[in-house]
Amino acid sequence: MSKSPYTPEFRAKVSQEYLDGVGYYGYISAKYDIGKKTLQQWVAKYRIYGIVAFVHKLGNASYSSDFKTMCVKAVLSGEGSVDDIVVKYNISSRQVLRSWIKRYNVNRELKDYDPKREVYMAEARRKTTIEERKEIVEYCLKHNHDYKETAHIYDVSYSQVYSWVKKYDTNGEEGLSDKRGRHKTDDEVDELERLKRENLRLKRQLEEKDMVVELLKKVKEFERM
Repeated sequence: MSKSPYTPEFRAKVSQEYLDGVGYYGYISAKYDIGKKTLQQWVAKYRIYGIVAFVHKLGNASYSSDFKTMCVKAVLSGEGSVDDIVVKYNISSRQVLRSWIKRYNVNRELKDYDPKREVYMAEARRKTTIEERKEIVEYCLKHNHDYKETAHIYDVSYSQVYSWVKKYDTNGEEGLSDKRGRHKTDDEVDELERLKRENLRLKRQLEEKDMVVELLKKVKEFERM
């Protein structure tokens, strides 16, 4: 799993500020430019596990099929919400638990997760809908292009995720359509379409640069604390 831009120490510090009454969720979220929902999850985990909750990540955690099933049933039986169960069992993220629930609801096997298992070579490529591909790409982009983790969570191959993200970067949602035949290159389309593609590529590059700049600002601010 890719490293979070927020260190365990930072997340613990922010959570403690809330518990100390420094401010409400909205105030602290704005102060550190983090999502309100993210902050609520940090605080909930920190209450129970302390800073340890932020040290153990998906990359070094093993989830057995029985554990996954137990957590899914806990949500479906009303024992708690997704967020409640994530906190109670210290699951790495709500997206991980949601992926287990999706698989369980469509009668797909919840397999043991061994962090040593590679997903670069998938056993088989399953069919996906355009909606699934959009969700998969969105998750991958929000998690620092972590193709491996995304492939594991959504039960697809590493190469599939990589291909969809690249197609999305080049052609937007249209690139995720499961079309027959070869996609036309820039040289094979008219001038207007070529300019549209180039504009989209430049927009993506600028967005990524802005993300990097903001991340560097946050790192420098944290280092000054």
